[in-house]
Amino acid sequence: MIKPIELVIFDCDGVLVDSEPIAVRIEAEVLAELGWRLTESEIVDRFVGRTTESMRKEIEAHLGRGLPAGWEDEMEARYRAALLAELAPVDGVVAALDALAHLPACIASSGSHDKMRLTLGHTGLFSRFEGRIFSASEVGRGKPAPDLFLHAAERMGVAPDRCVVVEDSQYGVQAARAAGMRAFGYAGGLTPARWLEGPDTIVFDDMLRLPALLAAG
Repeated sequence: MIKPIELVIFDCDGVLVDSEPIAVRIEAEVLAELGWRLTESEIVDRFVGRTTESMRKEIEAHLGRGLPAGWEDEMEARYRAALLAELAPVDGVVAALDALAHLPACIASSGSHDKMRLTLGHTGLFSRFEGRIFSASEVGRGKPAPDLFLHAAERMGVAPDRCVVVEDSQYGVQAARAAGMRAFGYAGGLTPARWLEGPDTIVFDDMLRLPALLAAG
């Protein structure tokens, strides 16, 4: 029996704010300068949905050396400048959130609280989730481990099997499954639909369809 939904847990980047194309472009530029040229698809595969710390460790392992002092600050400065110039909500998400206003919701993201205050504030979405925003910095392991989603459910007082997760990355849907939550994989961004497919997961590519999909369970 499918249990009723008591909490919708949204990822942030790529689900609420259309930041992933910006991030991937900046990451490609910085990585090339460090000596590691990757395509957009390779960056999506390796890094989208994961923490900056996990990205740093993988870069250092590939390069065989530590990263120069200030590399993260440089990338962050470029990223913030591009966000302020280009960032918008994901197509259809404002209408979807309006239609889902009757359901309790929160955010659980690999991004930092500072980053989410910037992106959600810039797109006018912060007030919809204020006080219900959780970051991977609050748990021991980031996605694809289930820790962040379980933390969000606990803080919101909802059992994992009564939660659903809206994600756009393969690591995010893996984390939702590991947490015992149903996943709704948004394939309208950079991640191919086939990377999101799997058990207890519904894949969709139009955010305006989300309210009907959630109503259907």
